Amino acid sequence: MATFNKLHYFNCVVETGSISKASKIFDVQPSSISRQLASLESELGIRLLERTTRNIGLTEAGKTYYDYSKRIISELEEAKRAVGDLQLSPIGNLKISTTVGFGESRILPLLPKFRQAYPDIRIEVELTERIVDLIEENVDIAIRSGRLPDSSLIARKLVDNHFILCSSPEYMNESGLPESPEQLINHDCVVYGYHGWKDWYLVKGNYQKLAIKHYMTVDSVNGQKQLILHGGGIALIPYWAVKDELDSGRLIQVLPEHQFSPCLHLSSTYAIYQNRNLVSSKMRVFLDFLRENM
Repeated sequence: MATFNKLHYFNCVVETGSISKASKIFDVQPSSISRQLASLESELGIRLLERTTRNIGLTEAGKTYYDYSKRIISELEEAKRAVGDLQLSPIGNLKISTTVGFGESRILPLLPKFRQAYPDIRIEVELTERIVDLIEENVDIAIRSGRLPDSSLIARKLVDNHFILCSSPEYMNESGLPESPEQLINHDCVVYGYHGWKDWYLVKGNYQKLAIKHYMTVDSVNGQKQLILHGGGIALIPYWAVKDELDSGRLIQVLPEHQFSPCLHLSSTYAIYQNRNLVSSKMRVFLDFLRENM
C-alpha cells in the first residue's frame, strides 16, 4: 500500500499544483508528502516534478507517469467499489461442490427456489465424492458428510445423517423380512463403498459390528438406492436419500426398531467454507437459505 499512497500524493500534488494544498487534503505534514515524492522519484530513477518557489510542474517523464498513475488509482477505486458491491448485494458466481447423493436428493431440488430469490447469482454445481481443495479449485462452499477433522475451515451443520435399513417390497416378499440384526447374514446387502464404510454397526449403547453378506459395493448413495429399488437386496442408507420412496411405498424400512451406522460414530452433513470473516453476501444468503430449507 506504500506505493499506492505515493501515487495518491503525487496525483494530488499535480492536480492542486501545491504540496501544502495536498497536505491539507490528506491531513499530513507537507514534509511527509515531500519525502514520499522524493522516495517515488528515487525508486524510478528520474525526476517527475519541477519545483520552483511559486509552483510545481511536471517534467516530460512526470506527464507520462501521471497519465498512468491517474488510470491506476481510478481502476483501484473502481475495484474497491466492485468488491464492496459484491459484499453488500448478492451477485456473482457461486461454486458449490457436493456429494452425488446429497446433491441430487437435497441440493438440486432447492436451487430453482433459490434462483427465484436471488436471480443475480450464477451457480456452478460439482457433484463428486472426492475431497476437494476449496482454495486450489476456487470452490465457495463444499457440502460433505461424515465426522469432520480439525481444520481451519468453517463447517455449518445442515442435517444429521440418520441411517436406516431399506429394501423393496418385492425383495422382502421373495426373501422374507429379517426379524433381528443377526439375520442380515442371510440377505444380499448393498454396501456403500466410499471412504471405507463397508461395515454395518448396530448402535445399542456401543457399536456392535454386524455379520453381513454383501455381493456388491457402490460408491454413491443413489447407486445403492437404484439397486434396492430394483430388488437388489438391503441397503444401509441415509433417510434423506429415500424419504420420497418410503412415503410412496416403493421402499420399506427394515428393522425400524433398531439404530444402525456404517461407521463407529454418528455423522452429519456440513456446508464447509473458508474464513467466516470473509464470507461474501452470495455465500451468506446461500448458507442461510440451506439452513431455512433443511
